[in-house]
Amino acid sequence: MNVDHEIGLLKEEIKRLGTPGADGTQVEFGVLFNDDKCANLFEALVGTLKAAKKRKIVKYDGELLLQGVHDKVLIVLLEQ
Repeated sequence: MNVDHEIGLLKEEIKRLGTPGADGTQVEFGVLFNDDKCANLFEALVGTLKAAKKRKIVKYDGELLLQGVHDKVLIVLLEQ
């Protein structure tokens, strides 16, 4: 898995599905997780998000996001 490529795809999907916010483009985790295109693109969406957070490309509350429980958590794209 090429992490840089996966993060690039993630950035594009956040831009596609998200809305502009004060800090950057933002989208709820549930919207990303339940999107058909994202489901086909990412083998491990949570792992890609975690790698992007570690590189300070996105920010969100919490460490591990779980479908259902964390659907309303906002993911903010810091780097366009």
